[in-house]
Amino acid sequence: MTTSEIPIDPKAVPPPDAVDEHLRELDFDPEAIPDPEGPAPRTIVFDIGEVLVDETRVWSIWADLLGVSPLTFGAVLGAAIAQGEDHHVVFPHLAPNIQWEEFLDEHERRFGGLQEQDLYPDVRPCLEELRALGFAVALAGNQPAMRTEQLRRLALPTELLATSEELGAEKPDPAFFAAVLRALDTDDAGDVLYVGDRVDNDIAPATEFGMRTCWLRRGPWGHLQEPDDDLEIDLVLEGLGELPLLLNDWRG
Repeated sequence: MTTSEIPIDPKAVPPPDAVDEHLRELDFDPEAIPDPEGPAPRTIVFDIGEVLVDETRVWSIWADLLGVSPLTFGAVLGAAIAQGEDHHVVFPHLAPNIQWEEFLDEHERRFGGLQEQDLYPDVRPCLEELRALGFAVALAGNQPAMRTEQLRRLALPTELLATSEELGAEKPDPAFFAAVLRALDTDDAGDVLYVGDRVDNDIAPATEFGMRTCWLRRGPWGHLQEPDDDLEIDLVLEGLGELPLLLNDWRG
């Protein structure tokens, strides 16, 4: 297992008083404040796709390679998600006569790796505020190992960056979350908040593993999936801007 630490430029992190001023200016839904029972987690682990990274370019390039419009690709992807299927079923449905795996290299060539434009606008402010407030920040999601260097070049403020390929397990396998704890050098799952967009891959398995959870309702899965009534989720947000404020309030 390989993990990567990203050096943090102290100048990139705003002073605590600036963070506090920004937090006071934020508007948030009081109903989103977590149950105050139990200590607030001290480590925040973020999924990557559709939590930090807007995957619009990913799907648009696939649509072009398959010879369909982005609208058509998105519609079929949405239908697959609504039926509980993974995105892999989209390819044979739209292009039954090709092996989409053969286009992976060409897709990556056109994609050109993760870039600043792929980050959601609220990502950097959120991570910087969390760090300034004293929370540990980590990134861990289902991604190929080649994304590690691309993410490192973006210089996001985080203590740990690890992909599923490096961790040796993919979500929703509990082994993924166990590997994340090992990489964080902790055995306290309850001290970790996992932020993800997918109920099936992120929130449900992280909760079952014992982590606290934040469901980020953005991206295709975030908007189309619905949790079971008995699934206890600590935070439900539509963006990352509120997260530092809510965690700071939770911590008291």
